[in-house]
Amino acid sequence: MADKPSIVLVHGFWGGAAHWSKVIVQLHKRGFTDLHAVENPLTSLADDAERTRKMVRRLEGPVLLVGHSYGGAVITEAGDLPQVTGLVYVAAFAPDAGESPGQLTQELPPEAVDNIAPDSDGYLWIKQEKFHESFCQDLPVDEALVMAVTQKAPLGSTFGDTVTAPAWRSKPSWYQVSAQDRMIHPDNERRMAERMAPRATVELDCGHASLASQPDPVVELIAEAAKDLHG
Repeated sequence: MADKPSIVLVHGFWGGAAHWSKVIVQLHKRGFTDLHAVENPLTSLADDAERTRKMVRRLEGPVLLVGHSYGGAVITEAGDLPQVTGLVYVAAFAPDAGESPGQLTQELPPEAVDNIAPDSDGYLWIKQEKFHESFCQDLPVDEALVMAVTQKAPLGSTFGDTVTAPAWRSKPSWYQVSAQDRMIHPDNERRMAERMAPRATVELDCGHASLASQPDPVVELIAEAAKDLHG
């Protein structure tokens, strides 16, 4: 592949750009050298989409957007920029117009929904003692502990923010389903994937944090998308 696109990685709730660490290392080893990971404020979908758009606008040439979890809603909203050529969803929300992550969650509640608790300032946290079993049950205890302690809580209102014009309706997409996901119901992921008619769907026998527990097939899907789009 002579011309590889820029890849912009978008994290979800309860994490930051460093959640992509294993994916970043492997993509770089495969020759993807123009890699970027957005650090979203998680204050509203509009704020997060604009932060992602700013990252994309400063790049030259085609961009492949990759979103994990709530990051899928962000790339759905921000993927309308002309230089964005494709979207890769990693155990992610892919709302349609007028839908929010909260609405989708309520329609098919995931196993760990009761392990999310608000604080007095309106931020939502995964209870630390429940983080491993909820978010990343297939990661080693030490890795899960670091994720739990460094988790980045979103404003609860962000769950209710709706997508305006979903980019997956006009851009090629790819989707990875996590069959043991406890944060987004696996059947919800399958439903969202099916309706977007992705060029490829990969289902992995793993928890929500597939980007950390199964980086090899996640990287393979991203590389497949890049090759399909840019030869």
